Amino acid sequence: MTKAVVKIGGKQHIVTEKETLLVDRLQDGTKELTLDALLTFDGKTTKVGTPTVKDVKVVAKVLEPEVKGDKIRVIRFKAKKRVHKEQGHRQKYSRIQITSIK
Repeated sequence: MTKAVVKIGGKQHIVTEKETLLVDRLQDGTKELTLDALLTFDGKTTKVGTPTVKDVKVVAKVLEPEVKGDKIRVIRFKAKKRVHKEQGHRQKYSRIQITSIK
């Protein structure tokens, strides 16, 4: 089973084939992604790219273009002043599935 490290949206993810993961929301209309591998490894060998590994591409399919994450509550509070502010935030993600590592 081959694993690869790819960079999506400024973050690095370790991926395998047929794996589903949440990444930062992608541009509208994106159906399929072709990514460069920064590092690949199987059980025995490791290939490190400078900056990417030659002849290795990771192909991913977008399953859901927009998924909302869990709600995060942000609270600002000043003691003894009767001042507080509460705000909520839900990050938007895209759900992708890795179809192949070539």
